[in-house]
Amino acid sequence: MKKSHKQRLKKWGIVLLASVLLIPVFQVAALWFWNPFTTGPIVVRWCSGKLGSKTNSPTQFQWVRLDRVTPDFCIAVWQWEDRHFFEHWGFDWEEIQKARAEAKATGKPARGASTITQQCARSLFLWQGRSWIRKGLEAYYSLWMEVLLSKRRIFEVYVNVVEFGDGIYGIEAAAQQYYGVSAKDLKRDQAALLVTVLPQPKVMDPKQPTEKMLWRQARILERTENVSFPIRN
Repeated sequence: MKKSHKQRLKKWGIVLLASVLLIPVFQVAALWFWNPFTTGPIVVRWCSGKLGSKTNSPTQFQWVRLDRVTPDFCIAVWQWEDRHFFEHWGFDWEEIQKARAEAKATGKPARGASTITQQCARSLFLWQGRSWIRKGLEAYYSLWMEVLLSKRRIFEVYVNVVEFGDGIYGIEAAAQQYYGVSAKDLKRDQAALLVTVLPQPKVMDPKQPTEKMLWRQARILERTENVSFPIRN
């Protein structure tokens, strides 16, 4: 192979790599101006429904401004899912170390220590499931989200794209599906119960709460008593 041909291949390889690395930057930057009209998991779900034999239930996804979400839900998510959200830069190293220590002591797999930023990146741009590729992309998106977006915007996007059940995405769709009200009208106990399904939205059902869900709900209500949300709507 001629040297000039090798140089051209190297040049185009660099261009291709740079393009791939810049795509997430542009995707995140777009959130300055537009609200997402769909998400990665929704697209994956739609494709699986078209290509598979299983018929999926209709997708429910409705955007709502953060100032139209009850503070009770925002506080519950913040305190239960990521108490250090307003302090870290996308990765909670303290929680990661705790999870590793617990796993080493018990011999069980490490519990999840994903931040709201990481969960937002996964729920908006990527897909569910466990793989090193997805985790790497999740970290890359999370980094850019923290650099380019405000905490308020990250939180607003998160509550609108996170899954609450099969085909139910975002707090507005969840509030209407499970309680027949808008996100701003959720009661405190309802908001807390919705937060309990986030780790396993396809398994847990707010309409039929398990003992574990009710235990989590009680802990959330206890933890959020007399707590104010630091973001002014």
